Amino acid sequence: MSTATRAEHDLIGNRDVPVDAYWGIHSLRALENFPITGIPIGLSPFLAEALASVKEAAATANNELGLLDDERFNAIRGACEEIRGGLLHDEFVVDCIQGGAGTSSNMNANEVIANRALELMGHNKGDYHVIHPNEHINLSQSTNDVYPTAVKIAVIMATHSLLEAMKILEDSFAAKADEFHDVIKMGRTQLQDAVPMTLGQEFRTYSIMIGEDRSRLSEAVMMLHEINLGATAIGTQLNAPAGYVPIACGHLATLTDLPLVTAVDLIEATQDCGSFVQLSGTLKRVAVKLSKICNDLRLLSSGPRAGLCEINLPAVQAGSSIMPGKVNPVIPEVVNQVAFQIIGHDLTVTMAAEAGQLQLNAFEPIICYSLSAGLSRLREAVLVLATRCVDGITANVELMRTEVENSIGLVTALNPYIGYAAATDVAKEALATGRGVAELVLEKGLLPPEKLAAILRPETLANLAPRPEKKK
Repeated sequence: MSTATRAEHDLIGNRDVPVDAYWGIHSLRALENFPITGIPIGLSPFLAEALASVKEAAATANNELGLLDDERFNAIRGACEEIRGGLLHDEFVVDCIQGGAGTSSNMNANEVIANRALELMGHNKGDYHVIHPNEHINLSQSTNDVYPTAVKIAVIMATHSLLEAMKILEDSFAAKADEFHDVIKMGRTQLQDAVPMTLGQEFRTYSIMIGEDRSRLSEAVMMLHEINLGATAIGTQLNAPAGYVPIACGHLATLTDLPLVTAVDLIEATQDCGSFVQLSGTLKRVAVKLSKICNDLRLLSSGPRAGLCEINLPAVQAGSSIMPGKVNPVIPEVVNQVAFQIIGHDLTVTMAAEAGQLQLNAFEPIICYSLSAGLSRLREAVLVLATRCVDGITANVELMRTEVENSIGLVTALNPYIGYAAATDVAKEALATGRGVAELVLEKGLLPPEKLAAILRPETLANLAPRPEKKK
């Protein structure tokens, strides 16, 4: 960027802005006032694109209503289309956590769009007498309807991206469930031997859990499709012309390809953050259950000699700087940590939504940051878990079968055939001597070998359904 500057003016006074910058004086002051995270809003591509979509929809409505001439409109639309296409995101420079209820984000968008539109018209950046950030880009709008609407669109897009990733993980667990369909093992309750099951059944539950959470997340995100665009400052539609609300909402729905609808009561919608709370709580649910699955994977793969060692996770990196040969479950560990952060984000969203006062919630920037960060990081974590862990898991089949044969828990399966008292005696002797349950049952003549073998088949022990047919 050039060291040359251009002079700009606002309520506070005059400032010099880098001549090459598409942002202006309002963005400059926000840069100085909010050096909080070092993460600019432009690093959230969905938010930059959503802001541009809102501005283009507003400009289109203003043009149709005769408030914005064709020349300015075409330039503004051109600038917005470029941003929606991925350009100029690095010009969205204000920090993602900011005071002012999102005003800095809105003005950053207004300035970038205005200056790019000026260029498209053949003017210099800063020639605001031709296209002004407030007079033209923000026409018929307020931060209080632009920012919440853009945040909802950005969060919807991020949620859709996460849902796609979750489907990949769901399918990965389902594939492993098919692969391990009849691999017998001991099930456990409270970390103690319970009754036999198959590894396929265990992995099938993980696939089902992810699928259920995809459904719940899909339901929760639908609440965000109700927007308050056209509400302006507090929902009374002050400075928005008659007919603007349905026209702007319609164009925004077309631009984003989302079933957006205008809220029934714009005053209520401008202050209510309930849909964000609902989505955040559902996202926490996903994180909690995903973290539980990762706990299971770490436990099942513990060892390799002194743990359960029922499954093997892919070795993706050396595990220790001091212990040669050690490999750690680093992929489940990183997913656990992402889940912990999302659980914390949910509390942040809860407190921010609760802290709103009267006709506006000033804390939507932290809601936006918390949801966007959580959705983005969980998406990456889910994909990493699927591709760098679950897809490469192998089973220690013979070890698990031996554990079943030697487990005291096996007597539960024999109880209907030899009776509770005899089963109890076998269990006590097996525990005291270290001998196998099946061996003792045969020795005592409690069951003939062929009957015992039939009982100990995986299909019988685990109440196993037939192996699913592969899709052609």
